[in-house]
Amino acid sequence: MTIFCSHCHRPLQAEMSCLPRRGKQAPAALKPFRSTKSASKARRDQINVELQALRSLLPISAREKERLSYLHTMALVCLQLRGAQMFPPDSAPPAGPALGTELLSLLPGFLLVLSANGKLVYISENVAQVLGLSVVELLAQGDTVFDILDGRAREDVRKKLLLAQEEPGREVTFVSEMRTSKTFRLQHGGNRAVAVCGRFTALRWSASATAFLALCTPVMRLPADSDASSQDNLFQSTHVLDMTFTDVTESVTYHLGYYKEELIGQSWYSLLHPEDTDLAAAQHRAVALGAGTASGTAVLRVLHRDRTWAWLRVSARRDGGGHVITCTSHCLREEEAAYLRAREHRPTPRNTAPPPAPVAAPPPGRELSLLAAQLRALADSLSPPAASPAWPWPEAEALPPGPHGTALTRLLGDALEGAGAPVAHAHYVPCPHQ
Repeated sequence: MTIFCSHCHRPLQAEMSCLPRRGKQAPAALKPFRSTKSASKARRDQINVELQALRSLLPISAREKERLSYLHTMALVCLQLRGAQMFPPDSAPPAGPALGTELLSLLPGFLLVLSANGKLVYISENVAQVLGLSVVELLAQGDTVFDILDGRAREDVRKKLLLAQEEPGREVTFVSEMRTSKTFRLQHGGNRAVAVCGRFTALRWSASATAFLALCTPVMRLPADSDASSQDNLFQSTHVLDMTFTDVTESVTYHLGYYKEELIGQSWYSLLHPEDTDLAAAQHRAVALGAGTASGTAVLRVLHRDRTWAWLRVSARRDGGGHVITCTSHCLREEEAAYLRAREHRPTPRNTAPPPAPVAAPPPGRELSLLAAQLRALADSLSPPAASPAWPWPEAEALPPGPHGTALTRLLGDALEGAGAPVAHAHYVPCPHQ
């Protein structure tokens, strides 16, 4: 019996194959299983040690350090690194903490320093008085100024910063709502509008680095803002019911240039811009005719002594038993006034019941058919049958059936019926004139 190879089909002596056989290999020794749990724990412990070391270097109190999470720690460390890189410790004379706290308490807002690409470099500690958020909580929102602004104003702010960066030293101002704490939003109904006024400044110790230095002041003062700095940009005036000045504070000279004696006896309307007289008259009417101590607020333009226009946010109320009107005028920038006026015209959501579902309109042909039927019904009512008795009612004499009117009505009815779809008999359609 001849045996052939299963691969090349040649005859073989025994059952075999021409392919070389591989030597039998000994089974490889199994590697011992090594758990990575201890390595992961050692790596986490090392990260915690590094974070603790970075946290101990932060210039904050020990109580605040204990409350810092990993995210807050890294955000503060990055802020300090950007500040140290832009403002080296040997580039400026040291300032004591008491001097810094005293200066911050005198400011009407908080200080903000940005890099050329909008990164946060410095935020003063008094930001909590304006936004209700500390520096740590504010940095948790993000590390750029766009992260703490309202989303609708980000593009406008970006354009303003690019414009200021092209011309270092040029002052720019923009108004936007900044993020606030949940308690602030619940108490005041939303975020807080802040006016940011600043410019890009070239740093003298760096040839190419520039920083945006800005002062952020709230647009609208709150009852809690009772510090002395909030009284620097306002003046008060007293008027009789026809808005004639009877008294005004001395600070009006700083804001409008007039002396107190020049305004007493003058009318408030003599200072208003012609386009704002209607708005001021509406406010005056609401306060003068309102019940009790009525009050009202308006954004107006007032004539300055140097013949320029100054923007004021005027709050008026009735005092002295209703015979005196007291006005508190806050001075505004043009951007702040534009924001407040746009906010006044912004529609406010109301909690009203949903409107009823609209009634489906009939087809166009059906509308013409109904009108034709009503006109024919009117014609039939104006021309009663001859066999019907004539009732001696005064109404029958007051509206005699006219042949021309009847014929015209019938003609219109036939024309409209021809233009529309077929309708039922006219007597079955109610006429709204009867």
